[in-house]
Amino acid sequence: MWPPLIGAINERQRKIAEGLNAAEKAKADLATAEQNVQQELDLAKTKAAALIEQANKSANQLVEDAKSQAQAEGERIRQQAQASIDQEINQARESLRAQVAELAVLGAEKILQDKVDVQKHASMLDQLAAKL
Repeated sequence: MWPPLIGAINERQRKIAEGLNAAEKAKADLATAEQNVQQELDLAKTKAAALIEQANKSANQLVEDAKSQAQAEGERIRQQAQASIDQEINQARESLRAQVAELAVLGAEKILQDKVDVQKHASMLDQLAAKL
């Protein structure tokens, strides 16, 4: 009667020991898994921070590029407007010179009471216009 009972007790102790060993192994595996998860989370956070930083740099660069383009376009428009203004000023000067020359001829005609031949005095008018 004792031998089967002792065998059952020994078998029960072996199973309990195996269960305890399995529990210890599971506990160690869980700790390792938690460590791996934490490392993966840390790596993911680092990558996310790097991506955010890169996105911010790209956004800032886009803003700076847009500012530079806007300034260049503004300068181009300003130069174009200045050239147009200069051209209009020159045209106005030429028109004014022509009008002054014409008025001078008319004044001379009235003074002399004789018409001045425009072809004859073209060089005189050109010289007068150049001086104005």
